[in-house]
Amino acid sequence: MHLTYRLATTADLVDIVRMLSDDELGTIREKFEIPLPASYLQAFQRITDDKQQELTVVEDKGELVATFQLSFIQYLTYQGGIRAQIEAVRVKSSHRGQGIGAQIFQYAIRRAKERGAHVLQLTTDKKRPDAKRFYESLGFVDSHEGMKLHLK
Repeated sequence: MHLTYRLATTADLVDIVRMLSDDELGTIREKFEIPLPASYLQAFQRITDDKQQELTVVEDKGELVATFQLSFIQYLTYQGGIRAQIEAVRVKSSHRGQGIGAQIFQYAIRRAKERGAHVLQLTTDKKRPDAKRFYESLGFVDSHEGMKLHLK
């Protein structure tokens, strides 16, 4: 399998939202319908307008098989360091278990280094223990306790 990576375009948006909604938590969080709700296009536009965001799609022989978002966050800590945050990592359900996730993270690590990041971080839902084990197998360390306050 030879994967290619590129920044997402509006033509990819339906496939991206389909992947985001294609799991137990995604069916609760997302609203996949055709046409897509306008909120997705608005968010997509804000992401693509921001030079510190990279919404990436992954293709295998021209077929979109995965997606993820990298955010580059400037900090004062670490002597003005940059953190890369990877989120919304999804592999198409028909392609899971083929090593695509590991290849995505190899790419994301290279990309973070190219942008000068000193750390690549992520959050994972506690309802996804398999995902947590996967991230640990890649070398991620459960080093902090994250907290959220939902505002809606």
